[in-house]
Amino acid sequence: MQVSIDFADNVFSAIRKSPDEFVQEMRLAAAIKWYELEMISQSKASEIANVSRQEFITALNRYNVSPVQQSIDDLKKELDLD
Repeated sequence: MQVSIDFADNVFSAIRKSPDEFVQEMRLAAAIKWYELEMISQSKASEIANVSRQEFITALNRYNVSPVQQSIDDLKKELDLD
């Protein structure tokens, strides 16, 4: 499936990216945000972003998003079960 979004020509020069680079960055940003909101897994996010899982984890650092989706409370509960 293909999705199309129209942008003014000056958008690409303003962010200093080619249209292809802009699309890739949009895919990555969306995947990171959805991952951060715990809507999708790392695996699905890397698929959406069209990057390897390792590249996705590296990008999470660039966006200051933790690669771990468990809270401290969740981890404590998990440890108590063991």
